[in-house]
Amino acid sequence: MAASAEKKRFVCMGIESTAHTFGVGIVGSDGKILADARDMFRPGPGKGMVPRDLSEHHTMIAPSIIATALNGAGLEMDDVDVIAFSQGPGLPPCLNVGAALARYISIVHNIPLVGVNHPVAHIEIGKLTAGPTDPVILYLSGGNTQIIAYAEGRYRIFGETLDVAVGNAFDVVARMLGLRSPGGPEIERLAKGGSYIEAPYVVKGMDMSFSGFVTDAKRKVTEGVTPADICFSMQETCFAMLTEVTERALAHTNKTEALLVGGVAANKRMQEMLRTMCEERGARMEVVDSKYSGDCGAMIAWAGALAYKSGQKTSLRNSVILPKWRTDEIEVTWLR
Repeated sequence: MAASAEKKRFVCMGIESTAHTFGVGIVGSDGKILADARDMFRPGPGKGMVPRDLSEHHTMIAPSIIATALNGAGLEMDDVDVIAFSQGPGLPPCLNVGAALARYISIVHNIPLVGVNHPVAHIEIGKLTAGPTDPVILYLSGGNTQIIAYAEGRYRIFGETLDVAVGNAFDVVARMLGLRSPGGPEIERLAKGGSYIEAPYVVKGMDMSFSGFVTDAKRKVTEGVTPADICFSMQETCFAMLTEVTERALAHTNKTEALLVGGVAANKRMQEMLRTMCEERGARMEVVDSKYSGDCGAMIAWAGALAYKSGQKTSLRNSVILPKWRTDEIEVTWLR
């Protein structure tokens, strides 16, 4: 097992537990993904996520997910050199499950511990699987909506949601319509049969607001507007807002690559709109591998491996969860 970052080759296990998914990934220091196992809590139709239910799910499923990951990689726990965990941001009851488990593994197996910022992990798995070098990043998920680019040692946020994340807005509207969770894929499916109806389009400089659309959708449901039309209008409106701000960030930074990451990155219409914009600007557009667009242990393992290689470790004292940990608070030492 590794005792320091001087070891040239090592294996990192990553634990993801920020929200509805509990995942364990195993990645080599060369970027080879050896295993990625996960299980997502799914509430019934029309129901939301209750943090206590999520944490109970994670606690119950953790042993089998760890075993599945180790078996998939053909490794034993003693073969793991570093243990990484999602330290934040996220739901505190969920984060606590992963953090406590990572501490236990670190102590029992005497291996280094690395706390990972969840959004940064989405960025790094996107760069690993899609190949861009210095992109403007459009990060879209149930908990976050940010336009990001690297500058002077950190991932800087050029624009973000002022209220709810776009993925959360999709989930809320899906619940209104009685659709299954997660709502994004269901809205994408229904939107294929819909037509556009005017909806709130709110861009303020480089920031966006999605709460107005959710309120407007609630009104449209009571007025009898078809679910297909609501879903179509939601995609067209929200994705146009996101594409506009991403284009503005490309122009501001003079970067020539755009990278789409996060759970909402799997949406084909979002990909299409971003790709069209990039082609018109002569920029390259890339999307994270669909296998790793959602929350997963592999992204935590890879971000942890990068941090560890650059000399970062997290002491037990500093391994407390950080539910509001922002993307731009991280020293990105591995890119210096």
